[in-house]
Amino acid sequence: MDLSLVLALVAVALSVLFLLVTRARKPSQRGKLPPGSLGLPVIGQSLGLLRAMRANTAERWIQDRVDRYGPVSKLSLFGAPTVLLTGPAANKFVFFSTALASQQPRSVQRILGERNILELMGADHKRIRGALAEFLRPDMLRLYVGRIDAEVRRHLDESWAGRATVTVMPLMKRLTFDIISLLLFGLERGAVRDALAGDFKHVMDGTWAVPVDLPFTAFRRSLKASASARRVIAGITRETKAKLERGEASRSSDLIACLLSLTDDSGAPLLSEEEIVDTAMVSLIAGHDTSSILLTFLIRQLADDPDTLAAMVHEHDEIVKSKGDGEALTWEDLAKMKLTWRAAQEMLRMVPPVFGSFRRATKDIEFDGYVIPKGWQVFWTAAATHMDGSIYPEPDKFNPSRFETQSASVAPPCSFVAFGAGPRICVGMEFARIETLVALHYLLRRFRWKLCCKENTFVRDPAPSPLHGLPIELAEHKAASP
Repeated sequence: MDLSLVLALVAVALSVLFLLVTRARKPSQRGKLPPGSLGLPVIGQSLGLLRAMRANTAERWIQDRVDRYGPVSKLSLFGAPTVLLTGPAANKFVFFSTALASQQPRSVQRILGERNILELMGADHKRIRGALAEFLRPDMLRLYVGRIDAEVRRHLDESWAGRATVTVMPLMKRLTFDIISLLLFGLERGAVRDALAGDFKHVMDGTWAVPVDLPFTAFRRSLKASASARRVIAGITRETKAKLERGEASRSSDLIACLLSLTDDSGAPLLSEEEIVDTAMVSLIAGHDTSSILLTFLIRQLADDPDTLAAMVHEHDEIVKSKGDGEALTWEDLAKMKLTWRAAQEMLRMVPPVFGSFRRATKDIEFDGYVIPKGWQVFWTAAATHMDGSIYPEPDKFNPSRFETQSASVAPPCSFVAFGAGPRICVGMEFARIETLVALHYLLRRFRWKLCCKENTFVRDPAPSPLHGLPIELAEHKAASP
């Protein structure tokens, strides 16, 4: 039978199933639903949004809906009825409402695991977040600076020095993956880390996709990569457990050891192996994917922004002058990189690594005069406020001064949401800042670059990716003497 016919029959069958399910789940409330349409069964508006993301028109796609229906509208995304909310007030509602539970699309749940921290609530979420926060508290982060410094220098020596051209995105992904896997999971360089890095190249491919497991789809590739990565992490978990039992590791050794050490009042483990593996999957993605995107797009921006480049180079030259060339960076040095971090925040505003995310209504709930029925998804997107000209004048212009103390106070609360907000604000935000600042310090001190592609575009699939991975012409730079 022809493959296209098979796929068509499957789609019809799923459509019928969707109709039966949605009728069975028809909300009992009598309130006013938001304007809009749920679209075709199962598919809804998912394909339209994904096409817009891949064509780099997703912000326009969102704005067109806002222009048509207002800041609150209903649609169907990834097989579930959804309410799109936009604007600072909507962001605050999404991040702080106790009636909204964190929920990712079914595709994300299947790939990252049913018990990952993004899905957990209540005591389970607090325990796992607490374990993550313990490893990311300031006194621990101080200890990480030197190890990140060494990893960045090694990476630049091996993969950048002496090269006429490099492709930035894959190199940044490997650098940040090596850093996070070393610091949070104790993975030294070698075959295991290489295998895990290979799997994570494809784990995110199908996270925003219609969750139909068919051959040759991005969703199937993600499922296979996820299964392979989970086997590796499960092996690491068992090895760490054995080390703890032999006294060769402690709760503070790494994140896996900490999660394994969590016990209840009777001394029984609080987390199953599945929960630990799921948490590790999310942590690996959060710890390397977003930072690598930020670094890549900053390199892209600085290639054609000589004024910002010169100001940042001066900032880093001054830091070296105060301590001597060749010395590793310290926590105190990072505090002096104020302009560099403002530039990073501005890049996060313009190209947020996470386009948007989902919540789930745990009960019928009202917002702006409309009812969001229990069980429906709520979708928020950073671009709705990040690119709002009434909040950030000339939003398409790269302007780090927006994030100076005085300027930042002008924007309404919950306008800048690159790291989220509220109880689920990114627990690794400070770690990402350290990783970014250390990497930029050595890149700016050692190299200059030009873009190889005249067409300076990018797509979202679902994370932003520049054309061809951002190939650049590279030249060694003689840094200013201290």
